[in-house]
Amino acid sequence: MKKLIIAVTFGILCSATTLLSFNAVAAGPSIELDKANNDLSDKESLKKGFKTYINYCLGCHQLQYQRYNRTFTDLGIDEADGVANYMYTGEKTGDHILNSMPAKEAAAWFGSAPPDLTLEARLRSPDWIYTYLRSFYIDESRPFGVNNTVFKDVGMPHVLQGLQGVSTKDEHGKLSPAMGGSLTSEEYDVVVRDLTNFLEYVGEPNKLERKALGYWVLAFLFIFFIIAYFLKKEYWKDVH
Repeated sequence: MKKLIIAVTFGILCSATTLLSFNAVAAGPSIELDKANNDLSDKESLKKGFKTYINYCLGCHQLQYQRYNRTFTDLGIDEADGVANYMYTGEKTGDHILNSMPAKEAAAWFGSAPPDLTLEARLRSPDWIYTYLRSFYIDESRPFGVNNTVFKDVGMPHVLQGLQGVSTKDEHGKLSPAMGGSLTSEEYDVVVRDLTNFLEYVGEPNKLERKALGYWVLAFLFIFFIIAYFLKKEYWKDVH
């Protein structure tokens, strides 16, 4: 029994170490991230984030594991409204959310093909995405004239520049307030938060249901433990 406990403990520790190492590699260099403070139960925020994604992101970044009709249903969007105002690609509502950008040409244009965003929030974290979209600055040495403090030498243009404006970076690495955008800093933060909220939802559409079910599972295990404890006590009372 002792050997079994030691083996199980060792296995858990190895798995945890491997997972932490993978997350560290995926996240890249250690940086201080801003909190997105997403709310997956806020359907209006998710709708606005979906609209921002359709208007500004879909041209380059697909959601190849997400379907239009699933998104419409989860976000409370009427199908007719969804087709008219959200569905710019695909022929049927059951289609995946794809674009027509050829991967080979995209790699030549941007240095590498733009990644699919379905699982980006799970890979990077919502806080990473939220901080990244607020961290572009002018860098004339880059092909698109901008760089990013979160993702150095990024090959992506600042597609939300018309909303945010542009920032500069001083010698200490601090960004100046963005200037020239159509939104105030506070308004832009809301837009980015809504978009981040939507991408977190896409990464795991059943997240709220999973968490709710998890509480019931823990409650069952707790009750079952009590029953098992008293059953064991009754079963072994004559032996001890």
